[in-house]
Amino acid sequence: MSHKTNRRNFLKGTAAAGVGYWAAGGVALAQSDSPNERLQFACCGIGGKGSSDSADAAKNGGVVAACDIDAKRLEGAGKRFKGAKLYYDYRKMLEENEDKIDAVTVSTPDHCHAVVTAMAIKMGKHCFVQKPLTHSIYEARVLGELTAKHKVATQMGNQGTANAGLRKAAALIKAGALGTVKEVHVWSNRPIWPQGGDRPAEEPVPDHVHWNEFLGPAPLRPYGKGYHPFSWRGWWDFGTGALGDMACHTVNMPYAGLDMRDPTSVVAETSGHNEDSYPKWSIIDFEFPANDWRPGFKFRWQDGGKRPDKELLGGRNVPGSGCLIIGDKGKMFSPDDYASNYELFDGAEEKDVEFTSSPGHFAEWIRAIRGGEPAMSNFKDYAGPLTETILLGNLAVWAAAKGKGKKVDWDAKKMVAKGSPEVDHIIRPKYREGYSL
Repeated sequence: MSHKTNRRNFLKGTAAAGVGYWAAGGVALAQSDSPNERLQFACCGIGGKGSSDSADAAKNGGVVAACDIDAKRLEGAGKRFKGAKLYYDYRKMLEENEDKIDAVTVSTPDHCHAVVTAMAIKMGKHCFVQKPLTHSIYEARVLGELTAKHKVATQMGNQGTANAGLRKAAALIKAGALGTVKEVHVWSNRPIWPQGGDRPAEEPVPDHVHWNEFLGPAPLRPYGKGYHPFSWRGWWDFGTGALGDMACHTVNMPYAGLDMRDPTSVVAETSGHNEDSYPKWSIIDFEFPANDWRPGFKFRWQDGGKRPDKELLGGRNVPGSGCLIIGDKGKMFSPDDYASNYELFDGAEEKDVEFTSSPGHFAEWIRAIRGGEPAMSNFKDYAGPLTETILLGNLAVWAAAKGKGKKVDWDAKKMVAKGSPEVDHIIRPKYREGYSL
């Protein structure tokens, strides 16, 4: 029997110890002296959101390996995680530590999420991945399939999923508090990075940046200011734009309440773009069909300063980001990205509803690793389908390079944009040699 199988079985066998673990707020097992009982993590991407993700890993076990393309960040990781092996290439990190690690956190730019995660899952490693789960629809589908095949515990980093406010709001929608839902409106203050322009001028790669490893599976391009460490989000090769950055948060509540899977069409209007950088703003309309418990409805996403009319919110001030759900018996409004709170109006009333509380977002994943129930935002049942829905919008954005784009009809089962072969490379990107799922 392999070392990794022994470790996985042992960790599941210690699930009963979870009573003391939760009572102690995640401290008891993290401080255990037993190397078998102590979860061992590899962290890929340790800057930005990776800083808190790797810190969460350290609170729940030990970080034995860390990877980043930035030498300055790695130096900091070496000081935070004593004894951890440090790498610039995730492939080398996973290969050299396969028998030492139980789980992997992935907090890289979007275009590297899938290749890192697929390699880890195939090794039998549990995975926590920042939102959006992947850079493309095809990648999200594959990760869900790999999760089922290798039976690992997974979770995407849309932290609002653990909020009691979000879970109650979703339960109210399902209980009919709004009646039959007709429309969903979500808007974002993103992008908060430069977007919609030309590439930066080529410059020498800084000594601390490992540019080839940053590019990963993406096509080669020269280094320039404006990619690392943050503004990569605005480039088609690396990020998923304003929609991909925030919709897995802001659409999370209506997705949970309405089962927003497999839209049949999407169409967009944008400021225009050069097919290299995402547009400065976009308005995207999704059409959702009826399912076995609710009728179909429309969903509109807006970013870059675009917002719904004030009248839709009953004259309320429209914040920079938010969510509005309109039913035939009332409306629900959440004024932030994470649906931590909500307001009912225009006839909608509170009801007593049941929902399952969360021990905490990261804690849900740890519980699943130790043999407990899956995290709500696991890849196969939740995060993968959510990511597919969100990233479908970028097919319409690509088609709207001139401003107003054509309607893209979607066959979710086959992952085909019917009559729109020009978006095939957005659905399923091609990788540079040396990278694959």
